[in-house]
Amino acid sequence: MSVTIKDVAKNANVSIATVSRVLAGKKEAYSSSTERKVKKAIRELGYKKNTAAVELVTMHSNVIAVLVPTPKTNFAMKIIDSIQKGADMKNLNVIILFVGDNDEKMQIKALNNVIERPVNGILLISVELFGDAVNLLKNSDIPHVFVSTAIDKESQFVSSDDFKIGYEATKFLIEKGHKKIGLSSLEKNSFIGRQRVSGYLAALNDYHLQHSNDWIVEGDYSYESGFSAMQHYKENTDITAVIGASDLVAIGIINAAKQLNINVPNQLAVVSIDGTYLVDIVSPRVTSVTQSFFTMGETALNMLFADENAVSNYMYIPFKIDEREST
Repeated sequence: MSVTIKDVAKNANVSIATVSRVLAGKKEAYSSSTERKVKKAIRELGYKKNTAAVELVTMHSNVIAVLVPTPKTNFAMKIIDSIQKGADMKNLNVIILFVGDNDEKMQIKALNNVIERPVNGILLISVELFGDAVNLLKNSDIPHVFVSTAIDKESQFVSSDDFKIGYEATKFLIEKGHKKIGLSSLEKNSFIGRQRVSGYLAALNDYHLQHSNDWIVEGDYSYESGFSAMQHYKENTDITAVIGASDLVAIGIINAAKQLNINVPNQLAVVSIDGTYLVDIVSPRVTSVTQSFFTMGETALNMLFADENAVSNYMYIPFKIDEREST
C-alpha cells in the first residue's frame, strides 16, 4: 500500500496541511525544525511524489473541490450545474465530496481528502462546519467560498439574505390577510434557520401580530418533514398560512393537507422557499421565494479566482417572490 501525505503527517506529528506546505515550499508558513521533521518522515517512510503531489508542489492544479451535505432537498443541483459549466470554461476539473448532515467527522474526512491532493480552491454548498473542521479549513490556506450559506462577514460567501427571506415571505402572507402563519421544517439552531426565524418574527412584530411557539416547527427541509409538520399544525394550531423551508417541505405540507381534507389555498395558503422546478410540477402550483441558485454558483466560482482586493468578502444575491396557485 502506497504511503500518503496523511502517513507522513502522522509520523512527523504535524498536520496534513503542514506537510502540504512543506511539499509546496511555502517556507514562510513553517519553521526549519518542522521542515526537518517532515523531510525525515518522508525519507523514512519512502514517500514518493505522484502526479498529484507534483501539482501540489508546483501549485499548478486545475482542480476545484465542491463540498455538499447529504441531499434532502434539490436546490444544490442548480448550483453544481452552474459551477461545472463555469469550470469547463476555465478548463478546470470538479470533484464533489459529501460531508454528511451536520457531521463533524465526515466534514473532517472530506477536508483531509481535499487538503491531501492539489486543489485550486474549495466551494462549500450549504455547509456549516463544526468543531475541528472549522480550523482545518482555515489552516489549509486553500482559497474557499461558502455558497448558499452566509457564515460571517470575515469568511467569503455568496448567498441569499436569509433574514430577508423570512421577513419577505411572512410579509407577503400578512398582506394577503393572514395573521396566523406557520414556519415549517427548518433547523432552528443552524445559521440559516436562525436568520429565517428572526426575519419571520420581525415581520410579525412590525405588523403588531402575536405568534405561538407551535407555529414554528423544527425539521430537516425534507418532504417527510413537511408532511409531518402539517399533521402537527392540524392537531395543535389554527394557522391559515404556512411557509415551507424548502420546495419539498411545501409539497409535503400540501399532500398532507389533501389527506386531512384541508383545501389549499382556500383553507391554507402555502409558500415555499427555493423556487426550483418542483413548484411548477405539482398541483396546486406553489408560490415561492425564488432564489437565484445558478447565479450563486457562477458568482462563487468567479469570487474564488478573483483578486482578493478587487471583490467584497461576501455577496448577497437578490431573490423574488413568484405567486402561483397555492396562495
